[in-house]
Amino acid sequence: MNKYFWPIVLVVMTGCTSSDKKYTTWENYGGSKENIHYSSLTEIDTGNVAQLQPAWIFNTGDADTAKSSQIQCNPIIVDSVMYITSPTLRLFALNAGTGKKLWEFNPDSMSRNRNFSQFILNNNRGVTYWTDGKEDKRIFYVASSYLHCINATNGQLITNFGDSGMVDLHKDLGREVQELFITATSPGIIYKDLYILGSRVDEGAAAAPGHIRAFDVRTGKMKWIFHTIPQPGEYGYETWEDKEAYKHIGGANSWSGLSLDEKRGIVFAPTGSASFDFYGGKRRGQNLFANCLLALDAETGKRKWHFQFIHHDLWDWDLPAPPVLVTIEKDGKKIDAVAQTTKHGMVWLFERETGNPIYPIKEVQVDTASELVNEKVWPNQPMPTFIEPFVRQTISAEDINPYLPDTSIAKLKKDLQGYRYGKMFIPPGKQTAVELPGFDGGAEWGGPSYDPETGLLYVNANEMGWLLTMRDVKPEPSKKENYGQAGLRLYEKYCATCHGIDRKGTGNFPTLMNIQAKYNTSLAMGLLSSGRRMMPSFNYITNEEKEAIVSYVLELKKEKEKNFVRPPQANDAYRNLPYRMTGYNKFLSPEGYPAIKPPWGSLTAINLKTGEHTWKNNLGEYPELKAKGIPPTGTENYGGSVVTAGGLLFIAATKDGKLRAYNKRNGNLLWEYDLPAPGFATPSIYSINGKQFLVIACGGGKLGTKSGDSYVAFRLPVIKK
Repeated sequence: MNKYFWPIVLVVMTGCTSSDKKYTTWENYGGSKENIHYSSLTEIDTGNVAQLQPAWIFNTGDADTAKSSQIQCNPIIVDSVMYITSPTLRLFALNAGTGKKLWEFNPDSMSRNRNFSQFILNNNRGVTYWTDGKEDKRIFYVASSYLHCINATNGQLITNFGDSGMVDLHKDLGREVQELFITATSPGIIYKDLYILGSRVDEGAAAAPGHIRAFDVRTGKMKWIFHTIPQPGEYGYETWEDKEAYKHIGGANSWSGLSLDEKRGIVFAPTGSASFDFYGGKRRGQNLFANCLLALDAETGKRKWHFQFIHHDLWDWDLPAPPVLVTIEKDGKKIDAVAQTTKHGMVWLFERETGNPIYPIKEVQVDTASELVNEKVWPNQPMPTFIEPFVRQTISAEDINPYLPDTSIAKLKKDLQGYRYGKMFIPPGKQTAVELPGFDGGAEWGGPSYDPETGLLYVNANEMGWLLTMRDVKPEPSKKENYGQAGLRLYEKYCATCHGIDRKGTGNFPTLMNIQAKYNTSLAMGLLSSGRRMMPSFNYITNEEKEAIVSYVLELKKEKEKNFVRPPQANDAYRNLPYRMTGYNKFLSPEGYPAIKPPWGSLTAINLKTGEHTWKNNLGEYPELKAKGIPPTGTENYGGSVVTAGGLLFIAATKDGKLRAYNKRNGNLLWEYDLPAPGFATPSIYSINGKQFLVIACGGGKLGTKSGDSYVAFRLPVIKK
């Protein structure tokens, strides 16, 4: 047995259970610190949900006219005040009953006024509230590379926190990372007077380490740090063959958010893969604490237990969402457990205090053959045994989309013959492999919801094949280059993985064709320096290299023949990788539809007591396919669901831009509404003066959909007396 695999022992604990709480408010990301996305409010129920109508709409006024603008924020509501963020990361306080703006904070202007580095427009999924119970009320959120501390009453920076109200996340990581990309996508969590925070970092070779930190809520001083890439003398250090790896390797970051057992003082932190995602020849070994669920002492940051879901990850199978803290029944006894969903389509259950699996987990042998030099594929991977996967994990030639023209079906079957497919954990190589579940899951960052009344866990998921191909990195030429030659070489090295070798975009990354209409040289240089949303900063390369890339992308003909001054060859064995991935390419038909048969997006209700799938629906549809009489196929979806004591499950998340309400017990669709832009976010549920509301961010911008800047709140009609 692997010495890092936890023994299977059932331990029954007593203590705080999810049923002890009322869940009538939405003061935390995901509704509660247990992150179960649950409300015990009952005014809106299965009998009247069809009467829901918009109560108010608030537009932030800063939607990007390009398709890259998004809002992924799950609003929090405290004392009838709603706190939200906009596409450009402005922070708003609204009257939660009317949608009227109370105040606004603009972090962009603050960072520029202080001469900080270029503002990074990162995705933001929410904010965090803290109060001392008296007059001190604060909002914490990350914009760019800075943790901001805002007075929740007036929207002003609290200047005695950190450096005049902000903490630079580059600092106190134990090594110099100032030129590297670091921000936070998901909000931190409060334990007593600590603000605990993960991070989002680059997923390429030039990545900052993903260490987890706690800050004093009053001063901004770092109180503890947990090294997700262990250092000498720390547990897990021996799982890295290269004993200098901690000085150079990045990632293993907790980007998807945190959950907290407040009574026990345990914070649960899921982590992502170590960088670079798809080639591990520079990070050989099991790679703790990448791809782990960490249970940390919230007071000190000390490790209580961990479980690693993917050993030496080569497939970008990060843990995509915070775990949910649940209470389940086994052998007639109640157990306080933590449930984790994964990109590769499984639900895992652990006892909260010890980390012991509730049900057996087995280690299975996998394919270790790799043609990539110096790669060492881990020979086994863990698999749960109690709950069946909630998505497909393999395909065959019989799984090609049947709703395509015969010529397209024939082409895809022929293409498939040249790919590697039919099992999970196919090592990356130069022959294309079909990865299913794909890079975006399976489960994704919206996370599941859990109903303590029924014991059902609701998981929305993607079912999309992705194509993984590795290519040799071209060596630097020995002779002189002009800007045109250097620009193409550097574009292929740094940019082609996301934007495609042809610049037409891959996966959810946008095309760079004809971007001259939007960017000039100055703006493009700024973008390379700052990063934007999913794009990291490239501040670690020289200005000459940036100029060459910009010259190539903007097709600056006058610059092409200019001599390129090559920087001294950096002797950095960790960043100069021998391979690159050709792009985040989905397995699509010539018409642009998924190459595999439906469902392409699903919503599954899972009974955690029996392990059975109580019901499963295809989530979302394509209007043009519906018009042809094709049943709902499901669509890719991003954002989570919420479940209520009124018998309902609400979810937006889909490409088709609808908000839906289902009967939580049987999955029957009871109501749907066309949003002004797709709601790639998790709704919030709250009550004002006895009236129940539901609010959803409508930012669009993903999957080729239009962008938006609105929040729409719903309630039942007001009956006039």
